[in-house]
Amino acid sequence: MSENPLGIQTQYPQQYDAALLYPVSRRLNREQLGLDTDDLPFSGYDHWRAYELSWLLAGGKPVVAMADIFVPCNSPFLIESKSMKLYFNSLNQHEFVDHESVQNCIVDDLSRAAGKPVLVRLYELSAGLPRALHTGEPSHTVISLDNLQLEVNAYQPDASLLTLEAAGADAQCNISETLVSDLFRSNCPITAQPDWGTISISYSGAAISHASLLSYIISFRQHEGFHEHCVEKIYCDIQRMCAPQSLTVSINFLRRGGLEINPIRSSDAGTQAKALPRLLRQ
Repeated sequence: MSENPLGIQTQYPQQYDAALLYPVSRRLNREQLGLDTDDLPFSGYDHWRAYELSWLLAGGKPVVAMADIFVPCNSPFLIESKSMKLYFNSLNQHEFVDHESVQNCIVDDLSRAAGKPVLVRLYELSAGLPRALHTGEPSHTVISLDNLQLEVNAYQPDASLLTLEAAGADAQCNISETLVSDLFRSNCPITAQPDWGTISISYSGAAISHASLLSYIISFRQHEGFHEHCVEKIYCDIQRMCAPQSLTVSINFLRRGGLEINPIRSSDAGTQAKALPRLLRQ
């Protein structure tokens, strides 16, 4: 990790260079969670949204674009975010014959870095953006946890905070609900800079205590971990402590350097790669 681009002062590239992409193995963090990388208990993907894409057409005229990027969670590597930013900057002065050649280039480079096929959807601004990018709120009914009154004194992840509702009728019910919070914060393990996000937890099963879940979410406030690993830890902790029948965890992180990462992990083996809603702070 001493070679990770996040910890090194870097000159912005002036020429296209796929070697700038820095893969980070998912294995070590998953081993710490007791996960077998060849038999994961969840499906899902990392949804990246890139806001600062640009390249040159033949003749030198620039094009600006955005992209949705979907990295499967069973890829052996995630791609470090600063290296992704540097890679996209390396395209700025490179000439491509058309839109398709740019997209194919990005797909090939990212797939090689991740170790699995990566899906890329490129949108030139002049063509108009898909409606999904402008969605201000999720399309389904959600319950915000952020107005709950509670005392907090844990700022490192503590799975023991997670409990079911007190014994009684509610605890036995097979309920389905989606719980969200804007209070999530973790920290970059390389730079210690804060990473802010909106977390969404959809589950069915015995009712999870809302207060306990919010306390657990807040406990990540001083935790250092990559976005993808935070989501996987939360998923595993909820499964272990609350044993829901179904579970989906996602976090929409705020962008940095023109990139945002929105990881999602789900017990639904049929989870398909699609753009997560673009929330208010994004």
